Amino acid sequence: MTNTTHAITTNERADLLEALAKQRHFLRFTTRDLTDEQAGQRTTVSELCLGGLIKHVTSVERNWVRFIQEGPSSMGDFTAMTEDDWARRADEFRMLPGETLAGVLAAYAETAERTDELVAGLPDLDAAHPLPKAPWFEAGAQWSARRVLLHIVAETAQHAGHADIVREALDGAKSMG
Repeated sequence: MTNTTHAITTNERADLLEALAKQRHFLRFTTRDLTDEQAGQRTTVSELCLGGLIKHVTSVERNWVRFIQEGPSSMGDFTAMTEDDWARRADEFRMLPGETLAGVLAAYAETAERTDELVAGLPDLDAAHPLPKAPWFEAGAQWSARRVLLHIVAETAQHAGHADIVREALDGAKSMG
């Protein structure tokens, strides 16, 4: 019986990591052959740029991994954020002076590696923590490590779609099609 449970867990982890790897690939692929300037360029009415999207996804993944490891205190109380806190968070969505696409992609790769190592070594995907205080979370809700990983996959996929639109508006290149 133990071997069956282990096989299911191993397959589930492999499936989660494979789904996440695929979405990471699509997101990174939108930056192929771009200069730093192009990676920071807004191409739609949105504030989004390709480098900023990757910075944001990196930050989101890093924060949720800390949540799995440390619980809600690692993310802070979103209801207590100041204007300066929100401004710093907005900087995640743009390439700042001195930032390079290579640096942004390297930080993303490092974060992805740490996430993958964590998933492979987690003793229990059912381990859960209460969500941090935020107006967008249901009060009193808890997320398991599994639910957090599904959220990271969904967030990455959503932003890969945004990145595809930004890239197509930049020079007509598409991730698919």
